[in-house]
Amino acid sequence: MILLSEGMKRDMKIVILERNSVGTDVSVDCISDFGEVTAYANTVTLEEIRERVKDADVIIANKAPLREETLKDASQVKLICEFATGFDNCDLAYCSSRGIRVTNVRDYCTGMVAQHTFALALVLSEKLVHYDTYVKSGAYSAQDRFSNFDLPFTELEGKTWGIVGMGNIGKRVAKIAAACGCRVIFYSVTGRSTCKDYEQVDKDTLLAESDFLSLHCPLSNLTEKLIDADALKKMKNTAVLINVARGKVVDNTALYHALVNGEIAGAGLDVVEEEPLKTTNPLSDLKDSNRLIITPHMAWASVEARTRCVWEAHENIAAFLRGEDRNVVNP
Repeated sequence: MILLSEGMKRDMKIVILERNSVGTDVSVDCISDFGEVTAYANTVTLEEIRERVKDADVIIANKAPLREETLKDASQVKLICEFATGFDNCDLAYCSSRGIRVTNVRDYCTGMVAQHTFALALVLSEKLVHYDTYVKSGAYSAQDRFSNFDLPFTELEGKTWGIVGMGNIGKRVAKIAAACGCRVIFYSVTGRSTCKDYEQVDKDTLLAESDFLSLHCPLSNLTEKLIDADALKKMKNTAVLINVARGKVVDNTALYHALVNGEIAGAGLDVVEEEPLKTTNPLSDLKDSNRLIITPHMAWASVEARTRCVWEAHENIAAFLRGEDRNVVNP
């Protein structure tokens, strides 16, 4: 815990709109270093946001929309801290016009998201759900041989691992894939990547050559439905797609058809187009875990990562009070 000088201390009113977004098992008490904290388990409606932030000096949020509609009556707010890397819930232009700084947290979950990427890939490629079920069903105990490998599975070594989004997470995934004996290639959506450690290819080459394709890019007008029906048709029918980026980077309906029709071998998703997963999403009907694994947007959420997330928000507030720019995402 840092010690603030008397000149830096403020009797600020701090509102945490979505305290449960970092988990109730992780403390947020450190935020009280800077003033009076009011924490809400969750904040959903625009009316709730408006009412809860109207007297705040600092707002800490995750998904709650923070724009003119919800901030116009919050005349005292000076700083918005995201409990996240993403900040698409904030209208940055409006916040800048009001002189409200917006900060995020960076690199707090890089290792965990990379770890989860490989967890999804390995569960699918080694057919682990099938073999775990085989043993627990009693079938293994009933057989007369020591081993069973009735459903073929494959190695990472010698495969091509493709990446979209060669930022910190993408680079960590690339390093692990290379250590596992994979050839690593990547596609830069903007065409501005300066990464020279791995082979950069065009989109069609990425789709055609990747045995594993993992997505680590932000959502933008360039990446929304980047993986659509046309893209999936260009992939190997033995390929595995991993999405730990944003749900709308993949057309979920197109992915459903690609899996059902055998256009690709499998998909591991930590994100879907609309969260939580809706029953209207066709992927909710695909129960075959040998082809599809979906986890509930948890790749970022190890205990260690969530603890770092809170502390980084704390440090962003401390820097703001010192007059320093730290993790500021708007001018």
